Amino acid sequence: MTGQGLDGFYRGGRRLLARCLVRVGGSEPLPVQGRMLAADRARFVGTVRTAADAGPDPAVTVERLRTAEGTERIALRSTAVRPLRLRVEVSLGTDLAELGAAAAGQTGAEIPAAVHATGLRWTAPGAQTAVTADPPPDDALASAGLLCWDVDLTPGSTRSIELRVLPEQPGRARVPEAAAPRGHTGPAPWGDTQAEGDDPRAEALLAAALDDLRSLLLRDPAHPGDAHLAAGVPWRCGLAPAEGLWAARMALPLGVRLAAGTLRTLARTQLTGPGPDHGRIPGALRHSGAHLPPGCTGIEATLLFPAVLAEARRWGLPERETEALLPVAERCLEWLGGAVVSGGYLADPHPQGPYRCEVQAHAHRAALLGADLLDAFGRPGAEHWRSWAAELRRRFREDFWVEDVGGGRPVAALTHDGQSIPHLGAAAAHLLDTGLLGAGAHAPGLLDKVQTEQLARLLGGPALDSGWGLRSLGAKEHGHNPFGHRSGAVRVHETAVAVSGLTAAGYEKEAGALLCGAIDAAEAFGHRLPEMYVGEQRTTGSVPLPHPAACRPAAVAAAGAVQLLTSLAGVRPDVPAGTVAVRPLRTAPLGALRFTGLRVAEQPFAVRISRMGLGMVEEAPDGLQLGV
Repeated sequence: MTGQGLDGFYRGGRRLLARCLVRVGGSEPLPVQGRMLAADRARFVGTVRTAADAGPDPAVTVERLRTAEGTERIALRSTAVRPLRLRVEVSLGTDLAELGAAAAGQTGAEIPAAVHATGLRWTAPGAQTAVTADPPPDDALASAGLLCWDVDLTPGSTRSIELRVLPEQPGRARVPEAAAPRGHTGPAPWGDTQAEGDDPRAEALLAAALDDLRSLLLRDPAHPGDAHLAAGVPWRCGLAPAEGLWAARMALPLGVRLAAGTLRTLARTQLTGPGPDHGRIPGALRHSGAHLPPGCTGIEATLLFPAVLAEARRWGLPERETEALLPVAERCLEWLGGAVVSGGYLADPHPQGPYRCEVQAHAHRAALLGADLLDAFGRPGAEHWRSWAAELRRRFREDFWVEDVGGGRPVAALTHDGQSIPHLGAAAAHLLDTGLLGAGAHAPGLLDKVQTEQLARLLGGPALDSGWGLRSLGAKEHGHNPFGHRSGAVRVHETAVAVSGLTAAGYEKEAGALLCGAIDAAEAFGHRLPEMYVGEQRTTGSVPLPHPAACRPAAVAAAGAVQLLTSLAGVRPDVPAGTVAVRPLRTAPLGALRFTGLRVAEQPFAVRISRMGLGMVEEAPDGLQLGV
């Protein structure tokens, strides 16, 4: 960690350590390898040449093992033929910057250090941190931020130094190290899911995705049974409503417990007082790129809630638990009914914002899947919402489509006066993602057959398909920036939505190309997908560029990897009706593939896909009728 840019160890919204540089024998180790071992551990290896090295081969290896708990173990190993004494210097510093300031590049100068116990301490208004060392340093120079050791290495020996970052609050006693929380949240709310087949990358990607999801698990202390996911590290370490619901939805093939915990947690945040916000789930504004104002994550979460509840029921959420959450879903629909304007569209942010195409897709899905819930439990209103969705489809196909020489395209948004904002981006993929209804069927799409075919062609074309996944803004659009998180970068979540929607609509060629591109990108990231990466066009021999501000691990990226892989199997359950259909991609882009440990009705489910794209269920809950 150099102290530059975003480097640092963060906790509680503060950068507790920004600089941690190591010198051995007067030199920085020559980097040899750096890689993630797990979602919360990274290993860095370097070598150091000494006076004992007669030839080109270095005799001292320096390994740095860093964890998200705030520890770093520095291990020196010697293969020299004679004893060595080496000076080890660790240079430390921090600005104690707030997370938002660090993300925006608006940090200040480093804070002077003070000697503290076996290390150093830094103090600023409202924040304090310390780094301790074991063994204690031989010298501690606060003015330079240096801890120093004279290390004796005999031939074949290893010496280690452990550093630990200790967050403190001014005026309060430090939490003893033995009692400090470690972030463990109990067992994961899913089983031992595995993938194996012709392409070993599927197994590696699924294993890394599950590891990332486990690392992001949170539990409400007042309701410890309700597990949900932090949005991502380091920038969003709490539950983000829309991202939490998307991740829970995409992870449904692993079981329904994560969705249940996320739904119950967000239900407790729903606004229930009088006024126009009654029924809305609160959320923050987020950047939407160069063409549109910030959108509201609370609107997206409010529309996602009925859809995720309905789909979780299809995957096996018990009727009792579903019915307990149904009033929350009804209030979400009530809010939608009051928020749509006279023209029938929903503004985001409400009520002054534009009418975004993906928001109308979310509203359409909420209405159709919400109607299914109302019918299932004998509640009124189902036919109203189906009629409303049908009318939305009719108007949307006219108002949100423009013809051009390329065959036409959906517009990104409409203004209040009916003007089109015509840029093409990954948000259009949501027009295909209609949601799972009964008997393994998908809800009707917002676009007609001809428009759907044209959209599939656009999603699979070079303007949007970077070769590594789906760009958030087409390469030919004004304002395109391959580093822009809403204006050209590849977002795993949107690529997964596109693959799922294209598969359901029958456009397997385009779905397979996007899926394979994302899996190729994952290989370049050690099979651990970040939230996003740079949307440069893929060329022969190239690798995807990482985005400097991407979360990794990220909930929607890890769950998106699960959806990408399980889309190959096409498992479509309807547990209340006692059926489960398997409709794999006939193109079998990864060859033969087998999933074990999936969950339907909270029971193990295993499926095999042949090289010919044929599906065979190997394990399923008793009482479920299998279909194709």
